[in-house]
Amino acid sequence: MDIRSASSADQVPTRRVRWQLPPRARRALLTAHIVMLVALLGDSGGYLALAIRTSRLDDPALVRNSVETLNMFSLVFGIPLSFGGLISGIALGVGTKWGVFRYPWVIAKLTLIVTVTLVGTFGIRPASNQMLAGGADATGPLIAAAAYDVAVLTVAVALGVFKPGRALRSKSRPG
Repeated sequence: MDIRSASSADQVPTRRVRWQLPPRARRALLTAHIVMLVALLGDSGGYLALAIRTSRLDDPALVRNSVETLNMFSLVFGIPLSFGGLISGIALGVGTKWGVFRYPWVIAKLTLIVTVTLVGTFGIRPASNQMLAGGADATGPLIAAAAYDVAVLTVAVALGVFKPGRALRSKSRPG
């Protein structure tokens, strides 16, 4: 029998098998992801509180000390937690049914984490460097950036809990 003459009823649809993390590994990675993002939210909240406190200081030595402490928050916690949250989020997307670009809430979470990193790089870092160099008071941008990070990370946590929206494409396509 010629393959070209076979009817569509004779053909068995093939389904692409997607690799998934084993359950124990998925739970471990999910736990690490949640811990990193909630820790980043706490770091951002602490940063915001210290930035507000710094804006009310009159002593230049105390301001400098506070800005150095803010830089330490960014370097020791903010940067590693941002990248850890992003990498673990991508790994979860690749290794679970959620996918990386399959659901709008996953795309939104990853985008929000990237914006937190960008705000740190292009907002927080230049403002704190300006203050350490003896430039004008830049606590306003520091406060705004930290408040943005807190708000965005809160939204990211909520997206992870509620998982709104349907898949962007269906699992199986009609034959």
